[in-house]
Amino acid sequence: MRNTSQRRETILQAIVQHGSVQVSDLVEKLGVSAVTIRSDLSVLESQGLVQRSHGGALLARTPPTEHTIRQKDSLNQAQKEQIGLLAARMVQPGDNIIIDSGTTTIYLARHLREAGDITVLTNGLNIAWELADAPGVDLILTGGRLRKQSLSLQGAQAEACLSAYNFDTLFLGVDGFDLQFGITTHHEAEANLNHKMVERAKKVVVLTDASKFGRVSLHRIVQLDRVHTVITDASISAEYRDGLEKRGIEVIIAE
Repeated sequence: MRNTSQRRETILQAIVQHGSVQVSDLVEKLGVSAVTIRSDLSVLESQGLVQRSHGGALLARTPPTEHTIRQKDSLNQAQKEQIGLLAARMVQPGDNIIIDSGTTTIYLARHLREAGDITVLTNGLNIAWELADAPGVDLILTGGRLRKQSLSLQGAQAEACLSAYNFDTLFLGVDGFDLQFGITTHHEAEANLNHKMVERAKKVVVLTDASKFGRVSLHRIVQLDRVHTVITDASISAEYRDGLEKRGIEVIIAE
């Protein structure tokens, strides 16, 4: 009746709503075997979202609520502005870069409007609109199916587009950032595309305000061993700053 991702999202929503679930109830509701449900719960437990209990599972950590891109755009604007500025300073003439869709990465795009001799590939309609008339930017859109919630293009067509290119740097926005589980996002197709972006870039730079640390969304993009640099704001905790640096990840703070 539904694919694995949708089923696990339904299970998680039920746990968030009720605080706990029983395997037997989920079997009846979703029409799959108890073995399948237990496997789903094990995956959610590995993500730190639920805690297995006798015959079911309890809520361990509520995943962040997904907001529309318009709602996100009004959050933490001062921090995003400074993060975008620092990211733009990393881009040099002749660079080929990927800018992921998002409301932090849009600030990077705005600071690149006067850049010269760079190539930008993006899956974000907001990013493309910002750079469409920038004279020194050669702009490439991935194509694909539009997800209106995030104004991002994704799916098989978007993923296939990436296979034809190699890039110097990926500038990646995230919905969740956890020291153990890695970087995550709300939507499966978006996570798949982001993972392809990581594979095609020599360097991965995560742009995130500190509110995303400690959050785990449902779909992992990559673990932290694929990340080279994190640009964030001064609200980052000592735990996270130390944890990133111990993993060899450069941390740049936007004051």
